[in-house]
Amino acid sequence: MPPFPIIDDLRSRRAPSTASWFEGSVQELELYDPGASEGSMIWAVWFDAGSRAKPHAHSFDQTLHVTEGEGILATETSRQTLKVGDWVTIPAGVWHWHGATPQSDFCHVTVQRGGATDWDVERKDFDEGYGA
Repeated sequence: MPPFPIIDDLRSRRAPSTASWFEGSVQELELYDPGASEGSMIWAVWFDAGSRAKPHAHSFDQTLHVTEGEGILATETSRQTLKVGDWVTIPAGVWHWHGATPQSDFCHVTVQRGGATDWDVERKDFDEGYGA
């Protein structure tokens, strides 16, 4: 047996998310979570087409790496399309949401420090123009 486990099929290990901060069908897989507020966490998150996270802001920087499909990252001032291979870092305190486009499934791996996420933020333009 190799000294380090190699995970070559993340899809087979994912589970449906029961988190209230997602809208639509979302699956998750915890890749690394030390359980401490100061450690880094790594999660893979799959969004079915049209599914996304509700608007939120983190007390830490969040880095996303796109591994499948096409997604959207939106802030108060912009919406940008994310494609396979993209890396993006959302600075701490920035209102944002991310998820699949209405036409494409989407998966990102998130790398972030422990800390608070505020899910009780204003929805702003979250409901406008998403399906267009």
